[in-house]
Amino acid sequence: MAKTNLVIVESPSKAKTIGKYLGPDYQVEASMGHVRDLPKSKLGVNIEEDFRPDYQPIKGKEDTISRLKKAAKASKNVYLATDPDREGEAISWHLKELLDIPDSKTYRVTFNEITPRVVTESIAAPRPIDKNLVDAQQARRILDRIVGYQLSPLLWKKIRRGLSAGRVQSVATRLVVEREDEIRAFQSQEYWTIEADLARIAPNMGAFKAQFHGREKKKELKTQAETDAVIAAVQNNPFTVKNIKRQDKSRQPAPPFTTSTLQQEASRKLNMTPARTMSVAQQLYEGVDITGQGTVGLITYMRTDSLRLSDDALAQAKDFIRSRYGERYYPEKTRRFKTKSGAQDAHEAIRPSDVTLVPDEIRKDLTGEQYRLYKLIWSRFLACQMANAVYDSVSIDVESAGYLFRANHSSVKFSGFTAVYEEGKDEEDEAPQSPLPDLKEGESLNCTGVEKAQHFTQPPARYTEATLIRALEEKGIGRPSTYAPTISTILNREYVVKEGKHLRTTPLGEVVTGLMLDKFRDIADYAFTAQMEDKLDMVEEGNANWKQILSEFYGGFAAELKQAEQDLEGEHIKVPDEVSEEICPQCQRNLVVKSGRFGRFLACPGYPECSFTMPLVIEMPGKCHKCGGRLVKRTGLSKKTGKQYTYYCCEHLNSKDEAHRCDFATFDVPVKDNCPQCGRTMFKKSGRGAKKPFCIHEDCSNFTPEEKRGGWKKPAEGEKAEKETVKKTAAKKTTAKKTAAKKTTTKKTAKKAEG
Repeated sequence: MAKTNLVIVESPSKAKTIGKYLGPDYQVEASMGHVRDLPKSKLGVNIEEDFRPDYQPIKGKEDTISRLKKAAKASKNVYLATDPDREGEAISWHLKELLDIPDSKTYRVTFNEITPRVVTESIAAPRPIDKNLVDAQQARRILDRIVGYQLSPLLWKKIRRGLSAGRVQSVATRLVVEREDEIRAFQSQEYWTIEADLARIAPNMGAFKAQFHGREKKKELKTQAETDAVIAAVQNNPFTVKNIKRQDKSRQPAPPFTTSTLQQEASRKLNMTPARTMSVAQQLYEGVDITGQGTVGLITYMRTDSLRLSDDALAQAKDFIRSRYGERYYPEKTRRFKTKSGAQDAHEAIRPSDVTLVPDEIRKDLTGEQYRLYKLIWSRFLACQMANAVYDSVSIDVESAGYLFRANHSSVKFSGFTAVYEEGKDEEDEAPQSPLPDLKEGESLNCTGVEKAQHFTQPPARYTEATLIRALEEKGIGRPSTYAPTISTILNREYVVKEGKHLRTTPLGEVVTGLMLDKFRDIADYAFTAQMEDKLDMVEEGNANWKQILSEFYGGFAAELKQAEQDLEGEHIKVPDEVSEEICPQCQRNLVVKSGRFGRFLACPGYPECSFTMPLVIEMPGKCHKCGGRLVKRTGLSKKTGKQYTYYCCEHLNSKDEAHRCDFATFDVPVKDNCPQCGRTMFKKSGRGAKKPFCIHEDCSNFTPEEKRGGWKKPAEGEKAEKETVKKTAAKKTTAKKTAAKKTTTKKTAKKAEG
């Protein structure tokens, strides 16, 4: 008779963590994700038979399926413990069906966090598989399959092979395309500012700057003539302090992370892509080996759009804040955040499983990425339960000739939650404000100078991955699990390219989006896509039939597809070349961007007459300190390993024009900041995470030697030899230990046999 219980999860690391918590009565196995799916070679959906899916075992999973079948048959009970979302529910259902597990021994369990308490409580309170969740996942999967497998072939025939279309990816591309259209159509407007240098009449008693404000109401200076008129009026008139306004301003902390806000903040602060953020978050959720504690799941489930926090977590945060920071740092009332309407509230917000596991105290047990992301999640959660930050805000209005000049300053009076965490920003910070002297109303001031400056309004900024996710979320498009794969898809298809942190559409993306808007308006429509997400949510809640939703969608889609094929009969849509500013040195044409095995590169449009190619040039901030040329990002191919690498150099590197040739090249990344001492471009080490800029110029007092710049550095020959010796010694010791262990096992086996 079967004695053990089988628990099936998706990944080996999750199996390892849960296995340690449950003990010898439970066998924990990993399914390695889905075990069956729609076939890759065909549509796999019988539309005529009520959208019946043709699920098949995934190729390459034969051994896994066989192992799980054998384990399920030999077990007393089978607990399906896949992730607590639609996808996880569907994996559990597929496992039950494929492994032929009877209802009487099938139990579904979910873990919002992988900790001993939650795992044992969940195992003790299982539930049946939620068919509504399964149906919602099936509906999404079949819907995306129909769009992908019936629309993509049209794109292949009419534009280019290898293209794809989908509900969410087409809308995401449209957002980037429309932002690019806004930038092109933007007409810059001139405006002017005036800054007055003011000081108290007594010498050395405090100087400050004040900006022109207007009269009673704010006035925009649109021309130089208006600006000069103001300056002429105030030049011969006294400046007097008219009004001083002092007040305490408080600022509340940001709410805890949802999937969307975590991806946005990790992009801003850690320079991590959404896909990488989710991968590292999965590791933290499934468990990490912590010294003295074993394997610990460090965070709660990371696919959620809820802001809810459990009472246990709130109580733990309260105790931790009071003991570590003091009573003042905890608010009078526990903070609870309201989840936006339409969000799924099945899981808590993303938070640490145990707030007493302080990031810096377990840093040695985490990889660099795990540490940075865990610290971000831990800090945000702790801060959201702390007291408001309080600022001493001062605003001074100075009058001259009936015009007002205003100076503001704000200083921290009580740090509150900012002692732990401050939210990142997508826009550049304003220039820091200087402290203001202690003035009195009616006090006369000296004006030591008035400066005017001309400005022009700027077009809207291109999307970054963070701002694109925010835009998708605001429009109700996609769900927590779809943001990262959507952005990865539009980048992989080259509908969008990434330049620095910003996303820019390509001619290919514009052509595909144009076709979608012309022939498949619903697929590319923001409201339609958001409504479809709402309908899938209704299926999950048991308030809609998934087959009926598919039927309603397919009628209109099939008609659009048929009409598009008729309209485009015999037509091939040409994708315009993406023309660069780089000139072909052989025939003087503008080089164009092409795609190849190793990504995008520049090529001469005169091929085959001219076959010149070169790496894609991406302009970087700063200037070359040797010749004043642009700094650019390029890629190369290692002759030794065949791998691609990135470097930064002067635009004139290896130029055929000897008069302009320059030899500057580096693996360090140019940054927008100039050295405060020598004024030349500063650099930082490449790689993920925050890196400190440094000056590379030896003649500068701010110069940072190579060994103090951080990051990887090539070891000296002596160090290299020493490392190789240590490596070989360690390998020998490991081999010796394995041999000794083998001998011990053999002896024990022999003794048992004798016994």
